[in-house]
Amino acid sequence: MKELEKLEKKLQKHLDKERYQHTLGVMYTSAALAMAYHYDMDKAMIAGLLHDCAKNVPNEKKLELCKKHHIEVTDIERENPFLLHAKVGAWIARKKYEVTDEEILHAIKVHTTGEPAMNTLDMILFIADYIEPRRDKAANLAEIREMAFQSLEKTVEKILYDTLHYLNEKSGRIDPTTEVTYEYYKNRRDEKL
Repeated sequence: MKELEKLEKKLQKHLDKERYQHTLGVMYTSAALAMAYHYDMDKAMIAGLLHDCAKNVPNEKKLELCKKHHIEVTDIERENPFLLHAKVGAWIARKKYEVTDEEILHAIKVHTTGEPAMNTLDMILFIADYIEPRRDKAANLAEIREMAFQSLEKTVEKILYDTLHYLNEKSGRIDPTTEVTYEYYKNRRDEKL
């Protein structure tokens, strides 16, 4: 796909080597999940490739871009502006990489915290970012990688549970969206029982 190749070349200039390798891992993992769930592979690959396009933008610049372009910033994001890379990334994907597909842009925007009632691409990208081959530190990674090809919703819930557990142990600040998203998927599972 020529469009993807153009995006790869352009993006590579703006990410450090390690981040770019992670991005390729997410892109290919997104493609594998798209195949497994009969989703548009090209869209999944573009979302995977561009999901961290704002990761190397300095925190102060992220805050400036949000202010200038009316991107909502929560209190926790203001305190931890590295969290803004998803929202700013969606804006950069639209403006710099000329992505117009709203589904791709939305998946980029929610790939770190998730959100209740995510669509298929949102879940694919959220999961792919967590399980791509270069990741090796998360608890239960082998189990989650296996789950990813059985149920998107159950995998999202498990990732959110593990993330919240990790942040609580570490006494890290938790974005309320992550908690709300976990509760949403936990309640969906409970309703199905």
